[in-house]
Amino acid sequence: MSTKITPQTLKGFRDFLPDQAIKRNWLINKLKNIFEKYGFDPLETPALEYASTLLGKYGQEADKLLYLFEDHGKRKVGLRYDQTVPLARIISQYQNITKPFKRYQIQPVWRAENTQKGRYREFLQCDIDIVGEKSLYADFEIIDLVLKSFKSLGFKKTKVLINDRKNFQNINNKFINSIDKLPKIGEKKVIEELIKKGLEKDKAQSLLNEIKNKKKTFDIEKLFSLLKNQGYQENIDFIYLPTLARGLDYYTGLIFEVIDEDYQAGSLGGGGRYDNLIGLFTGQDMPAVGFAFGFDRIIEAAESLNLLPNIKTNTQVLVTIFSPDLAKISLKIAEFLRKNNINTEVYLNEEAKLDKQLKYANKKNIPYVIIIGPEEAEKNLMKLKNMKTGEQKLIKKGTVPF
Repeated sequence: MSTKITPQTLKGFRDFLPDQAIKRNWLINKLKNIFEKYGFDPLETPALEYASTLLGKYGQEADKLLYLFEDHGKRKVGLRYDQTVPLARIISQYQNITKPFKRYQIQPVWRAENTQKGRYREFLQCDIDIVGEKSLYADFEIIDLVLKSFKSLGFKKTKVLINDRKNFQNINNKFINSIDKLPKIGEKKVIEELIKKGLEKDKAQSLLNEIKNKKKTFDIEKLFSLLKNQGYQENIDFIYLPTLARGLDYYTGLIFEVIDEDYQAGSLGGGGRYDNLIGLFTGQDMPAVGFAFGFDRIIEAAESLNLLPNIKTNTQVLVTIFSPDLAKISLKIAEFLRKNNINTEVYLNEEAKLDKQLKYANKKNIPYVIIIGPEEAEKNLMKLKNMKTGEQKLIKKGTVPF
């Protein structure tokens, strides 16, 4: 006798039932529309990369979170950790790509980290990047697009935090990573971390004060001028934050992170300029700037702020089957509705009572039902029922009902 398998998902991994998947697809489509308005085209890369492609690109702490293993061919491989390193490989591998190369990529990534609210081991990443353009207009366009995206989703208090990695020149990365945590853990704990990492207390405090008081670099001043010219307001839409570091080692210039005052569980995305990463593959540096939307956190934040559509099913109408001898008429009506771009489901059991079919529509939250009984069939009519209000009306067969 076979052992019964307990159905369960791995920790940090999730199923998305239709009502959740519908919301996720809604967000994906909203973002795609904005990306394409700015001239970005889609890109997809494999889930698996060679381990050598991934290792050493994110920093020591991030390298520990890579899912690495040996495949059946004894190749050392790893699951995609982000979409920036695969993009760098693409640019190196397909050197005839027209530049600047503007792409968006919406695919899952995997990180072997401790799970917490808004943080998972498999999650969807949503990136935009411009490769091959060193002008600050590229950085400006990324931030402009990001702000427009959040506004279009209904967020009211979104801000982009902005800094320049040049503010951290000649400072050990292990200290930078602690300073980056300032908004999350506070000054006292940052100082404690710096001391644990080898700094004396006075030097730790001095380093933190030095970073906190850094003036805007030339690039930040120019970027802020472009944003103001576009109608954005400093300290409302964008803020200079000299302690912002972003954890990944490959950033070389301007860096940015999105927060929303109405959502306290963490940033909603981040990015920056990484002009040296692609050179690790090509042997020649190439300018690049991009942004990764925190898709799962955006979903969570949007849900908490009631910004997502309350749609349980994509089906707009259920065509019932009144009796076996009228089934073919129902099928014909369904075919007509689908040809007219109406998402239509047919109840698939011709023996089922009408009451059962209506209960099915209610349970699935299908807003309309079409009923064709003998009387309607004889008069070439069909009955349209609004399942929310209970209102019924007769319409001529072959009429688009809404």
